[in-house]
Amino acid sequence: MKKLEAIVRPHVLDAVKTALQEVGIVGMTINEVKGFGRQKGHTETYRGSEYKVEFLPKIKIEVALADEMVEAAVEAILKTAKTGKFGDGKVFVSGLDQVVRIRTGERGEAAL
Repeated sequence: MKKLEAIVRPHVLDAVKTALQEVGIVGMTINEVKGFGRQKGHTETYRGSEYKVEFLPKIKIEVALADEMVEAAVEAILKTAKTGKFGDGKVFVSGLDQVVRIRTGERGEAAL
């Protein structure tokens, strides 16, 4: 089992969600987060004064899935979230030792 975390631009959330559902992902957790990477924020002007916005709004998508679904999920995210510009985001894949469904007590892939 794997945990997939994707950091994407807010405006691509609906497209990424739809793409993940099309490859068979049945559940996900979404968080509004802020951060920066290589672009290191940007400068904005408000009432004639410039100020630096260092932490940009992003969406963090978390999905627990079976090993055989990882590549399809990653490809779905890449296909829908890529604009080719700095700030498109990242996808992290890490291992999951155990998953337990609280309602039924199911464990492992059955709990996904």
